[in-house]
Amino acid sequence: MGSAKKSSTGARQERIQEMRRAEQARERRNRILVIGASVVVVAALVAGGVVLVRSQSDDSDSVASDSKSSGRFVTGADGVKTWKGKLSRTHVTKSVKYPVEPPVGGDHNPVWMNCNGDVYTKAVKDENAVHSLEHGAVWVTYTSKAAKADVDALAAKVRKTPYTLMSPDEEQQDPIMLSAWGHQRTVTGAKDPNVDKFFEKYVQGEQTPEPGAACTGGLSQ
Repeated sequence: MGSAKKSSTGARQERIQEMRRAEQARERRNRILVIGASVVVVAALVAGGVVLVRSQSDDSDSVASDSKSSGRFVTGADGVKTWKGKLSRTHVTKSVKYPVEPPVGGDHNPVWMNCNGDVYTKAVKDENAVHSLEHGAVWVTYTSKAAKADVDALAAKVRKTPYTLMSPDEEQQDPIMLSAWGHQRTVTGAKDPNVDKFFEKYVQGEQTPEPGAACTGGLSQ
């Protein structure tokens, strides 16, 4: 009788131990699952943060990449405005907010506007034209306030001058303006002697960051 009771007690204790071992095993599995889920959540949050930072960085590069440039215009005795400061030269694929219009340098599109005496009848994108300036081009721009005779005469001059381009720009302050990398001036018309002076000095001039670079094989309207 006593032996049977001991046997029954031993069996019960063994079952209790088995139940405890099974419970402990379940607890370990649950802990592993919780830890695994936490790792997945943290990894997702980190990945999301990286994507957000990259997205913000892309936006910063494309919308306000001119923040890498700093400086201001200083007008010389000859009437030419010269940019004093840094003009960044990073290639970007989206729009750039330039501090002046037309711009005279800064971040720009990887593709330049063709500037082998090209005359455009519609406005061109600043980002492409700035790349042309980097290659040593002079950019002639005008508004609807410019006299047609002046526009026609300037277009004829541009067509026969390599490393130049011309386009309308209603956003600029004056009716006719000439721009080169880091330099700009207003002229009164096609007969203004400062037109020839500006062309002679700045077409492939000393200011050119990439002298001899192509003015063909780029973008055209």
